[in-house]
Amino acid sequence: MPEYSAPRGTRDVLPSESAKWQYVESKFRDICHIYGYRELRTPTFEHTELFTRNLGETTDVVSKEMYTFEDRGGRSITLKPEGTAPAIRAYVEHNLGAGLPVAKLYYITRVFRYERPQAGRYREHTQLGVEAIGSLDPALDAEVISLAARFYSSIGIRDLQLKLNSIGCPKCRPAYRQALVDFAKTRVDNLCPTCQIRCELNPLRMFDCKSPECQELLANAPVLLDYLGEECRAHFESVQAYLQDLSVQYNLDPRLVRGFDYYTKTAFEFVSGELGAQNAIGGGGRYDNLVEELGGAPTPAIGFGIGLERVMAVLEKLGVDLPADSSLAVFVAVVGEAARRPAVRLVSDLRMAGISTDTDYTNRSLKSQMKLADRLGARFVVILGETEAASSTVVLRDMATSEQIMVPLANLSTTIYTRLQKKAE
Repeated sequence: MPEYSAPRGTRDVLPSESAKWQYVESKFRDICHIYGYRELRTPTFEHTELFTRNLGETTDVVSKEMYTFEDRGGRSITLKPEGTAPAIRAYVEHNLGAGLPVAKLYYITRVFRYERPQAGRYREHTQLGVEAIGSLDPALDAEVISLAARFYSSIGIRDLQLKLNSIGCPKCRPAYRQALVDFAKTRVDNLCPTCQIRCELNPLRMFDCKSPECQELLANAPVLLDYLGEECRAHFESVQAYLQDLSVQYNLDPRLVRGFDYYTKTAFEFVSGELGAQNAIGGGGRYDNLVEELGGAPTPAIGFGIGLERVMAVLEKLGVDLPADSSLAVFVAVVGEAARRPAVRLVSDLRMAGISTDTDYTNRSLKSQMKLADRLGARFVVILGETEAASSTVVLRDMATSEQIMVPLANLSTTIYTRLQKKAE
């Protein structure tokens, strides 16, 4: 057993896996670019108040899951548990909306939550997210949702269910909140301890409870859709119409709420049957008051977050064959000490020409070097010995066909490029 292992709730992405992760990340970047979103990178940690004030002190993330510590200056610092609040903090701090009717941002960032590890869920994980800031237009809601749907489809996940709801706004939620509390109080003694607290402090969070008993007790609770004001109802109907126009299928879920207090109006979640009970693979919604709460002008916004580890778990369960070509183009095998310095120069020249190249640094035999080249997936092996070095030639071996030809050093890069293109065709 090794003396050290990765902390519980974390994982290493090994070289044999990383090419698949890079592929999924590149798909997300490409689609964000197609939709006009630009990348934002925020710090790994923020001032704790950014989260305690804006996510909601009664949410599980703030009350139970944040990694918070005091730095040497006595400031309370938190490893970011989600991407939206830092993105909006950056939007306000740097005036990213200047000159733009809508600021469209995306990010790929690490987030940290102290929670029980389970399928696709880790205490440190990667979040893919977008934020569209500056418009109340329900067409923007549909755009953001369709971007997520297109991303999933592009990587081979096509069996997802999109759940859709409206959670209203500060104008229409109070009446619903009272109706829900009145309903829950008739059953409060049978609710779990967490839901008993939520009933008093944040009753909508009761719908987040995973206890089957609580879900059964709340099955006939009032639904927020019945309490929406005229503005929220019209907005939600328009969102549905736009999604239909974009051929994005969805199911209405009146019990769907989001995990943070800043959400308003549209709420959505993508779920997969491949993850068990904790089946959410991504979700988001509107947060029309968050920019103002962080010191900016009143500015509506909508966004989503996707857990990359959960995406990778679903892809694995589905058996999706992702492109994972991290193989080497050329391995330079060295025979004899006199060929060592010419070989080092040759490796550098091939790399400068844009050809992925490696060599042996442990003085192995030619046979062992050939085995190493095969393990590394090299498409070609360049054999350089003392005779070849003296004549400025090399042996080029095609590892797929075992064909070997003599090639002048001056023509090597061109010959390799030509053969790589033929293989690609």
